[in-house]
Amino acid sequence: MSTAEETLDRIESLDLAALGRADIDDVLEYVHVPTARLPEYRSLYDRYLRQRWNVNELDFAPDKVDWSERMTDASRNSFLSIASGFHHGERQVAVELAPLLFGVPEDYKIFLTSHLEDEARHTVFFDRFYRDVVGLEGDGIMAVLDGSWPYIQETFVGPFGLLAYLTDDLRRDPYDKHLQMKYATTYVIWIEGVLALSVMKITLNYARDFKVLPTFYTGFTATCRDEARHVQAGLRFVRELLAEDPAYVKDLHDTLRCLLTMSAARSSYIAYEPLGWDEDRVSELFMNQLHRKLGMVGVSLPPDMEDMLSMAKPTLAGG
Repeated sequence: MSTAEETLDRIESLDLAALGRADIDDVLEYVHVPTARLPEYRSLYDRYLRQRWNVNELDFAPDKVDWSERMTDASRNSFLSIASGFHHGERQVAVELAPLLFGVPEDYKIFLTSHLEDEARHTVFFDRFYRDVVGLEGDGIMAVLDGSWPYIQETFVGPFGLLAYLTDDLRRDPYDKHLQMKYATTYVIWIEGVLALSVMKITLNYARDFKVLPTFYTGFTATCRDEARHVQAGLRFVRELLAEDPAYVKDLHDTLRCLLTMSAARSSYIAYEPLGWDEDRVSELFMNQLHRKLGMVGVSLPPDMEDMLSMAKPTLAGG
């Protein structure tokens, strides 16, 4: 077994405490497997049972000290500008994933029940972080979400607005496979596979490199490992749709064109430098994540879309 395979096997079995000592770059690599090795849905469900973690085991007291005493105003503002999209994305997916369950294969339905439970757990994780560390107050989860809304970047509305639109369409016709491909492209490939994993790398690299927010690092690294299951299951579903009818690639490409167009249109910019990143590095991360996910389902981008991708700026939000 190679060193890389040994690392991935180790990530597979870590408990919550040990994930706090794992390298986030290893966990992100855990997402990517060759197309032929995308796990079966039931195998991913079994992995979920082994990897579930308890938000209430986390103690945010050290993070509260770091937030107030070790981070600068600039780093706090940049962190919130990026992380708040994830805060809202988790909650939105927790209420919009269910319509996908009706029209997909039975084994995928079983897995999606675990996916839904993960999203609820991630929502509670962020609720605790914003209450216990950032200091937002409110009665109930929605009140805290309202408190973090001012940090949301304007282009968050684009991909999540499209997801809400497609969710409503799926409620009316959950067996329409063109809609299923558009939904999977928007959510699994773009929001989870590109945006969420970019958020994770940037924020968790910052926490690791600057040695701050250890509890956030632990919980968000566990969240990243959960996302690996979601992305692998979703990409398997995309691959199965394409195997059934390769013409569904047009739905995938058309949806990505829409998303890339939205990503290129924005009037405000996140300051990445306080977190140790510059915009060129973020754009490179963004493009690499998309190419790797498409490679896992055997899809390439036509030249015009490659040009669009080179001009797009990441909407740093996830779910």
